Parts: sequence; C-alpha cells; structure tokens
Amino acid sequence: MSCVIQCPDTAILGKVVKQHTLNSQTERLKNGNASYLQSQFTETKKFFDAPKKKGNDPGLFGIFIDPTKCKGCRECVEACEDLGYNALKMIEKEDDTVPAYQMGFDFFRSLPATPKEYISDKLPVDMMLAEDSMLYVGGAGSCAGCGEATVLRMWLAALGYVYRAENIGIVASTGCNTVYGSTYPFNPYLVPWTNSLFENGPADAIGIRLRWDQLGWQDKQLWVIGGDGAMLDIGFQSLSRVLTSNLNIKILVLDTQVYSNTGGQSSTATFTGQETKMSQFGTAISGKQEQRKELGRIAMMHPNTFVAQTVASIPNHFYKSILDAASFDGPAIVNTFNTCQPEHGVGDDMARHQAKLAVESRTFPTFIFDPRKGDTIRERLSLQGNPAQREDWYTVPKTNEKIDFISFARTEGRFAKQFDKDGNPSKTLLAGQADRLANWHILQELAGLLGGSGATAAAESGAARSGAGKRPPGARDGAKKVTMPPGAGKRKPKLPPGMG
Repeated sequence: MSCVIQCPDTAILGKVVKQHTLNSQTERLKNGNASYLQSQFTETKKFFDAPKKKGNDPGLFGIFIDPTKCKGCRECVEACEDLGYNALKMIEKEDDTVPAYQMGFDFFRSLPATPKEYISDKLPVDMMLAEDSMLYVGGAGSCAGCGEATVLRMWLAALGYVYRAENIGIVASTGCNTVYGSTYPFNPYLVPWTNSLFENGPADAIGIRLRWDQLGWQDKQLWVIGGDGAMLDIGFQSLSRVLTSNLNIKILVLDTQVYSNTGGQSSTATFTGQETKMSQFGTAISGKQEQRKELGRIAMMHPNTFVAQTVASIPNHFYKSILDAASFDGPAIVNTFNTCQPEHGVGDDMARHQAKLAVESRTFPTFIFDPRKGDTIRERLSLQGNPAQREDWYTVPKTNEKIDFISFARTEGRFAKQFDKDGNPSKTLLAGQADRLANWHILQELAGLLGGSGATAAAESGAARSGAGKRPPGARDGAKKVTMPPGAGKRKPKLPPGMG
C-alpha cells in the first residue's frame, strides 16, 4: 500500500474484493475482458491467507492506475522499490496502453467499496482502502511528485476516515496549495474550502469557528492550511493569536523552506546555507546566513496547544499526528516537511525519499507535543519517529555511515554550491550543520533524552572542517534513477484481448 499512500495525485488506488463479488461483476461484461480484469487481482498474506486461516472469507487485492491523473512522477515506483518489492515500473502513455488502463480503472470504480472487515483500525495505512478517505481526488495542477500534494491527500484521508467529509472544512491561505487546488476545471477537494489572503488564514478561521460554535457545530473539524509565508512570516502573528485562543482550530503547515509559489524566495524556514532567490550564493555572501525559525518549538510555548512535526514518508507517525491533533480540545498545529522539486533541486520521484532523509539527518526531526500527557514539557514531548533518539546523529547499522545535515545537503541542488570540487562543505554549510545539531539537542533536552555521545554543536563544526563532512561512500544524488526489475525495460504491459 505504500505506493498508493505516497501518490500525490490519487492516480494509483487499491481495493479488496471477495472472490464471488469479483466473479459476479466480471460475468456481466460482454467485451471478453473478464479474464484480464480478474488477473489484476491477486492473493496476499494480509487479505487472503490471514482471513482464510481464521475461517473468514478471503479477499483478493488489486491496484489500479488512473491514466488521466498520473503525471509520471515515479513516486509510487520509488516507494515500492525502497521496500524491495520491485512490483511497479514506468511505461509510456501510448494509444494502446491508455485505453487498457482506463478500462481497468473504470472497472475498479464499478466495484463495491472494500469491505470493512479488511480495513484494520489498528493499521493507519489501511485507511486508503476506505471510500470515506478519498477526499483529495487528484486533478490538481501541482508539479509532478509534489510533496505538498501527498501531505494533503494523506491528511484528508485520515480526517475523512474518522470524521467523514460532511464534518470537515478548510481555510486555505494563498500559496501553492490554492493555485494547484483551483486549476480550472478541476477541484481536487471533496470537502468545502475557502481561500483567504496570504497573511490571515488563521484569523479567518477564528470567525468561522465562532459562527460554527453558535450553530452547535462544535464537533466539526476546521483546519487552516498554509506554507512558509502564511505561517512563519507575514501570517505568523495571526497564527500565534489562534494558538492562544483556546478555540478548536487546527493548523496544517506545508513547510517547503522556501516561497514556492512566488518563485523560490527565502523565508524564515529556510536552512542556513540554502540558496534561494533572496539568499543567493556569491563571493561576499554564500547563501542563507540566518538560522532557521523553528515553528514547532515556538508553538510549544503557547498555552494549551497541541504541536506535532511530521513527514508523509513515515505514515504511522503522520497519521497519529493528524488524528491526535484532530481529537485535541483546543488549538493544534502540525508542521510537515514538504519537498518542492524545482526549488530543492531534486528529481520528481524524490519527495518521499528526501522527507525520510530529512528526519534521519536531524534536518527536520519528528515529534509530538501533547498537553494531555502531563504537566511538564518532558511528559508532553515525544521524539518517537526519529532514529537513535539519544545520539547526536543516526548511524546506519549495516554500513556504519553517519547521517547528518551535510549528508542531506549533498542530495539536493539548493546546497550544491556549498561544496568545493573535492566535496568539502563550506563554512556556511558547517554553520548550518551546527544549527541543526543545536536544534536537536534542545529537543532532546526538552524530552529528557539529552545524553547521547555528548558532542556539542561547536565540536561537530570543528570535526566537519577537518573533513568529516566529505561525501560518504555510496551517498545518493538528488536526481536518483529508478532501478527497474530485470528485463522490465523490455517487457510490454499485459493488455486485454484486442488491444496492442
């Protein structure tokens, strides 16, 4: 299901059907494609073997592609490959392939919804099988592989599964999300949403929340979404006001560390050393010199406020963050890392990979701060989701490779000029590494975990200057190529009779 979860365009979907249901649906077909469509479903351990062992009806699992929505980003292939399945490959959209996949997707849509018995409430990834979770339906004008779109889709899947579409409303601050979310004639949302000014989404939400409460709609979910500028810069005061309001307003921050919509200008979420259109790399100033504003740490200091920082590439942590925020009685904010391919300088299939690497390298640590857990910060703050929580940096067990901010920076074009011809990082990037480690130490201290190896940010910077930041063996480039299964490039897709 990872391929289904990570698709930013709702172009790949899964479904479980019972054998007798599949048989009855295909028997109605008059075009001779019954055997082809039945072959698109398979027996799996989870949906077939496990229920059968318990004496229940086994289910057949199928994955289908909507050729009208797929932009060819390869995000699904990357996710499948990373898990070692290698079950997906890219093919060209051609005169014989598009009709075949469209027919398959039309058949998928004609089938009844996945029976509830195959969807486990204990496994958040199963939510994508439920019809109630399909509230972001694709068709948006976002870039291929857009990290924001995956976050929005997963966010609404969780809310839709638990609260249903009729109980959800969105205030969208102007930004990338409102541009690709309103690309005529498509509207990817199946819930009501309104577009506010760049700077006042949270203020707009206060008025809506107060009116909803007057109408007795206290249980309806009201969420505000916005990017760096809307939440960290010009809209920061409005956000802070909501976090002190004690109102049931939830905030989803689409943190791309840059002004994506207006062409890649620097924001206060930009990393030290990052090159943007307002922090360009030159002989006098080498990229962004300021430290990044940590919105999550600031939000934790507001009274009775739930705070989470998460990534879509860790689905369990992401879904927990969203649903815990939704159930909290009061303001809640969820800050998410979002890959912006053109501004970060990475391939279209790299959103999931880069978000995961951002966590592993302490570039963007995950955490949940829940006031319901106790009276102290230590009781409220959990760093679950981060590897090696008591250490400075995460070390890959199999290779002994240390993953730090320099490792992350090597994989993205926005930091490319910070390395010399031998791969040594600049002083500015070393300062950025020190900032990331200092931020991690603060989170460790707040969570009661500070101990680790005891290295300080200053010591880490000194070690990096002596060559510790050189490119590690086997480090991956941003423009990663997808490795196909043996012979995949030569195989033609299996088409129904009469096609191809």
